Amino acid sequence: MSSTTEQATGARTWSVAEHLDDILTAVQPLEPIELNLLDAQGCVLVEQVTVPVALPPFDNSSMDGYAVRAADTERASEASPAVLTVIGDVAAGSSGTELTVGPGRAARIMTGAPLPPGADAVVPVEWTDGGTGAGPARTMAPHSAAPQGSGGQVRVHRPVTPHAHVRARGGDVCAGDVALEAGTVLGPPQIALLSAIGRPAARVRPRPRVVVLSTGSELAQPGEELAAGQIYDSNSFALAAAAKDAGAIVYRVGAVTDDAETLRATIEDQLIRADLLVTTGGVSVGAYDVVKEALTSVAEEEPEQREVEAAEGEEGEDAEQAVHRAHVDFRTLAMQPGKPQGFGTIGPDRTPILTLPGNPVSSYVSFELFVRPAIRAMMGLADLHRPVVRATLLPPHGAGDEEPAPLTSPEGKRQFLRGTYTGGERPEVRPVGGSGSHLIGALAHADALIVLPETVTKAAWGGEVEVVLLG
Repeated sequence: MSSTTEQATGARTWSVAEHLDDILTAVQPLEPIELNLLDAQGCVLVEQVTVPVALPPFDNSSMDGYAVRAADTERASEASPAVLTVIGDVAAGSSGTELTVGPGRAARIMTGAPLPPGADAVVPVEWTDGGTGAGPARTMAPHSAAPQGSGGQVRVHRPVTPHAHVRARGGDVCAGDVALEAGTVLGPPQIALLSAIGRPAARVRPRPRVVVLSTGSELAQPGEELAAGQIYDSNSFALAAAAKDAGAIVYRVGAVTDDAETLRATIEDQLIRADLLVTTGGVSVGAYDVVKEALTSVAEEEPEQREVEAAEGEEGEDAEQAVHRAHVDFRTLAMQPGKPQGFGTIGPDRTPILTLPGNPVSSYVSFELFVRPAIRAMMGLADLHRPVVRATLLPPHGAGDEEPAPLTSPEGKRQFLRGTYTGGERPEVRPVGGSGSHLIGALAHADALIVLPETVTKAAWGGEVEVVLLG
């Protein structure tokens, strides 16, 4: 990384790709841990899991009905049903060995119950009279209300073939099969498989703990009464929600006033529970840009001094010392919105920190481009980025009969405009709202970002553009 001093001189403007590469080179996947299955949902498996027992572990019924010998039903019909003697019930959870189905015999069997010895098929109850002596049954009578208990006779109106309505042992997976490969993301179906083979936990890369912190003395929390000159803090809520959506465990910190010492103390308090810190606001060139004020002093130290501080790692250091054991670069990026950015590490464990601009759209776009990929990289995911597609650029809705002027973009900057995307055979995208980085109302109606590259200064309607899908 280059030094803050170099950036202050305006010696270099970074591209979006360069800044992102720097971030992804620095962040590392978190160390694997063992988590209970529900806590492991959404995490990446780090070990190959093999099946210890077959699924299902025994032949069992896929229907409520009667366990029979298929040969006893081969001539059954509505006009001439096969009449079988019922010898008892086989319920789910029973061993299945209490009864033996001999010739001319049947056992009432419930879905999931083991197939008793002698039986090789199951007749659905709807294909029988249910033991009532009447017409076809719609359901099986409860055990307590079954005619003559679970005995008597049953009339079978349709034949079955061997193995009909029977889930064969090992029909799903066999013992020794690979259940899940390392690198699998554990969603509900994978959690179901692990639990089905008896695994109560999984070894995974955990979700990163992300602390989101907004700065600005003008910020009030939703629900409070606004004083003169105040606005509600939307950034910390937006970024916390975005981090959660990316897969992180999120801690949102209320807005910190524009005071460097207060910010240092707040960051120090949060380091204990953070795998990644994200701040918003205070990274531009204003007199009250507190994030730069609080974090730039270390960048002005000599490299040798930083190495000594990193090696010491003494306990009991004050907030300023802990925060100063860091290296944060503040950069100018060739993008709009989101030109001022910062990235580095902070604290005794060199916790990654990304400092985003404070305008709502700039903050959110910066999160999508830089923070979301970092979170997913820390989780060990292979797919770090939002889907990118090509779509035809159309005028915004409500533009009227006259075609509006083409979209414009500053030369040398990559511009990200909010848009609404329509998929299908001919994907289309329309701008929503203006280009101002404060227009959060338009952002709420967007589901895509329209990307205008550094070399494009005008984008004509009907042309094809790159689109980042946010949904």
